[in-house]
Amino acid sequence: MLKTKTNDDKVDTLLTKGLVPIIDLAHCGTEETPVRSVVNRVGLQLQKCLNEKGLCLLVNHGISDEKLKTAWDHLDDFVDLPSDVREHYIRTGDDNHGYVRPGVERFNGKTPELRHAFNICTLNAKNLPEEPLPGFAEHISSLAQDFKALSRFILQALAVSLDIPQSFFLEKHSHMLSGDHDNESTLRLLYYPPIIEDTDEKNDFIKGSCIYSYQRCLSDKPDFRPETNPRDEINELDGKDELNGTTERQLPNGEMIRCGAHTDYGTFTLLAQDSEGGLEVKLPGSEKWQRVGHLPGAILINCGEILSIWTRERYPALPHRVVIPEQQHIRSRGRHSIAFFCHPDNLTMISPNDLPNNEIGTDTVDKKPRKKSFKAAKEK
Repeated sequence: MLKTKTNDDKVDTLLTKGLVPIIDLAHCGTEETPVRSVVNRVGLQLQKCLNEKGLCLLVNHGISDEKLKTAWDHLDDFVDLPSDVREHYIRTGDDNHGYVRPGVERFNGKTPELRHAFNICTLNAKNLPEEPLPGFAEHISSLAQDFKALSRFILQALAVSLDIPQSFFLEKHSHMLSGDHDNESTLRLLYYPPIIEDTDEKNDFIKGSCIYSYQRCLSDKPDFRPETNPRDEINELDGKDELNGTTERQLPNGEMIRCGAHTDYGTFTLLAQDSEGGLEVKLPGSEKWQRVGHLPGAILINCGEILSIWTRERYPALPHRVVIPEQQHIRSRGRHSIAFFCHPDNLTMISPNDLPNNEIGTDTVDKKPRKKSFKAAKEK
């Protein structure tokens, strides 16, 4: 029996309105020898997409959907491990590598981000949970290499789009995932727990997992495996229940947020999602938050602050956030995503003078001075 689509199921998104550019990367060649004509074509497309929208979707990018789903399965298995086992892989000190519990990160300095994250900054197996989860290290390392290879292709296309030597950005990003602390590039596995309405009509957050498929967006039967409430983990950190009630996570219109508004500070970010999970953006020149939408198998690319500085805002950094969808069948399941944050090497000086000063439809008069170093942009 076919499920009847109700008004509650309809999500008005940039994608459904045809406002998200899509770039086909088919036949782009190998990492070592990319097809020059494809690099040139993608460069021209990126020039238009990133200047006008700050984002686009990549299809036929070479990273299989099955490989992404397996990575999310590995993350679910990690979250299901006993807390004392997970503690061995907690992110510590100045090293960004490792597991981040719900409630630790706060984009606005106050509201805890309710998500599990595992940051991959090095492919050294000893820093990955291979012993409790056989196959984790091998699969995630392979996936990280795939995202690195895709990033290297994008870096070449970006150079072409800016009329500079094709190898310019490659040389500035030569230490990605090297593990020698010379580059901040990170593959991040993310899991946002589902929202369950409790008897007091307050939102509660529990751990759970769902069966992945392209039809998953229409499924109203998530396969939950409830365990401990993430509140308990946050209470252990802070000594108090900071999630009591929902007011801190509400927007003025009553919407709830999963991840606060921010811009990424790197060169660009690649994002894969398992479903439409509430990602919203502010397009260049607009103050309106708009839902992006989900194209199965596609990877979203958005600009970061360093690329914006490098290009004198020709490619603006894209403000984005994750809200809890209003549709009950979407909010009652978890959301998985994988982000690859592409950063230049730490010693790279970021100067707009590196690039030709040929703005694309913008006026350069009276622009305020921009921060010109990686350190300054990162501290911001």
